[in-house]
Amino acid sequence: MGRFQELVCDSSLEGDCEMTGKEKAVSLFKEGYNCSQSVFVAYADKYGIDKEMALRLSASFGGGMGRMREVCGAVSGMLMVAGLETGATEGKDIKGKKANYDMVQKMAGIYREANGSIVCKELLGLVPMASGQEHKTLEAVQVNPPVTFQDTQPEARTEEYYKKRPCIRLIQMACDIIEKELYGNEEEVSLE
Repeated sequence: MGRFQELVCDSSLEGDCEMTGKEKAVSLFKEGYNCSQSVFVAYADKYGIDKEMALRLSASFGGGMGRMREVCGAVSGMLMVAGLETGATEGKDIKGKKANYDMVQKMAGIYREANGSIVCKELLGLVPMASGQEHKTLEAVQVNPPVTFQDTQPEARTEEYYKKRPCIRLIQMACDIIEKELYGNEEEVSLE
């Protein structure tokens, strides 16, 4: 168990004390929070972080980093929880940093193995999985003219939105990995 395992019940989440992390995350996502917020907020109270602060800390990671469709928000939220549990707090703590990076790579590797990617646009089927893509040098990816913003307008949360997105399943998987790898809980883990 981690160093911050004292459970604090955040009464600002309705029914929070009786819900699992996965149930909280799904409930938050259905309320309109992004993938990163949903996963991170579901566990933040265990570390003494109130809901509003947790929502602000994780807000920018939704939609694959501000809707750029890069690293999946559920992965970002999952790894933020890993940082709370295993993150080094001293700049010169090389062993602590390594332990955290090992956990990050392990958790991301499990997620990637199960889903084929940790990249939002690939997970959503907006582009093919990059597993067969050849390596590009930094010079090859320079953009002229300078990078412009992608559409940052979040979509309305409708029944159709939820039907076409794998996000709930991905959020659930991120929570399962947190439970298994950070807390040693096997009973609710289903990596299908």
